[in-house]
Amino acid sequence: MGRDALFDLLRSYGMLVKKTKRYHVTTDSNHGFYKSPNRIKDMEITHSEQVFVSDITYIKTDAGHAYLALVTDAYSKKLMGWALDDNMRASLVVKALKMATKRLEFHPKKIIHHSDRGIQYCCPEFTEYATQHGYVLSTTQQYDPYENAVAERINATLKYEFGLKRRIKSVAIAQLMMREAAHIYNTQRLHWSLNLSTPEQIHREYNSIKYKSYKREAA
Repeated sequence: MGRDALFDLLRSYGMLVKKTKRYHVTTDSNHGFYKSPNRIKDMEITHSEQVFVSDITYIKTDAGHAYLALVTDAYSKKLMGWALDDNMRASLVVKALKMATKRLEFHPKKIIHHSDRGIQYCCPEFTEYATQHGYVLSTTQQYDPYENAVAERINATLKYEFGLKRRIKSVAIAQLMMREAAHIYNTQRLHWSLNLSTPEQIHREYNSIKYKSYKREAA
């Protein structure tokens, strides 16, 4: 039995440990900027560099909260870009997408960029950069984490498996840890959803497997 099946079984018997309340909000969708539709809701994802998913999470340091912006390829689960700093201004998510753009291997004309409706992803500083570089913008419509399930999953993986959940001495050290974590995650960590292959391997194979989402199946 895999991890997800085990969690479903435990959930059906009410045996899962309840999560603590999320006390640090990283998404501010109360703004007047245009919010794109959810373009991937019923979309069939078939290959690498078709859809990128992005999110921001917080990292605890001795000096206070730092923020980590991630860009992940939805098909291969490869971490394409990231940026970590002591603020979550729009420049943070632009920096993460710039890294992802530099790491493109197939250079398609259009890539759907999917994120939450936070102000960083809807403000002109980000949207203008993204559209100028050929990205088609897509955002979640509700507060359901399953609307951006791949991004939510990699957040948890980096925190709980690579030590980013614990309090870190400084932003500089957190950046070094993140750089190492990204390399190991992409090149060494095996995924059940990738038939026990690494994100790097599946990404380069382009369309070698059937896409598996982390979305909860309807009953």
